[in-house]
Amino acid sequence: MAESLTIQTDDGSFQALVFRPDTPGPAPVVVVVQEIFGVNAGIRLIAAEYAVQGFIAVCPDLFWRVEPGLSMSENSEENWKKALDIYTAYDFDQGAADVLKTVEAARGIEGGNGKVGLTGYCLGGLMTFLGAARGAPDAAVAYYGGGTERYVGEADGVKPPLLMHLAGEDEFIGPDARAAIVEALAGRPNVEVHVYPGRNHAFARPGGNHYDKADAETANGRTLAFFKEKLG
Repeated sequence: MAESLTIQTDDGSFQALVFRPDTPGPAPVVVVVQEIFGVNAGIRLIAAEYAVQGFIAVCPDLFWRVEPGLSMSENSEENWKKALDIYTAYDFDQGAADVLKTVEAARGIEGGNGKVGLTGYCLGGLMTFLGAARGAPDAAVAYYGGGTERYVGEADGVKPPLLMHLAGEDEFIGPDARAAIVEALAGRPNVEVHVYPGRNHAFARPGGNHYDKADAETANGRTLAFFKEKLG
């Protein structure tokens, strides 16, 4: 069963769900950042799988200022509209600051080993890139972060190891946007970018409309190996 961790900010506090491994001993932490649908069943499933793999997973509630505890389904037209309305009005800089507050809190979490990885999907993918550019997670993995092309000018700020997964036919990250991201990160020794030809947005999330088992397993296998190496 997930626990709840309170994260304090300058303008209030919010909750993050915490999933713990069954194995004893200090464990690295992975902060898992939501899509536009909140900390929903899909994100909780991903976090639970990290716990199975021996990590403490922490899922911050990024929409706490609008509606705390929001959990929506991409299979609902009403939920899609609500999610897009929230996303359109969302303050990305404020969100990135919330993520970094979560990383900071995760460093001192009970049972942690002090190492913190950061990962996220869609909106969370962008927050992961911004977190790596503006803060100091020990490692970061971004899955198809929509809007990342608007922030590639911050690429020089990315100091921790960063792994990025991009979909070759992403309907939300077009060819020009994808090329801008790849070009900005090319040649950086601490950054690894993988593009998955023929895949659509959300190809790596279980239950997604465009989920592709083979490429999801490839991407997730790379992520797991990356975090195990970087977080110890």
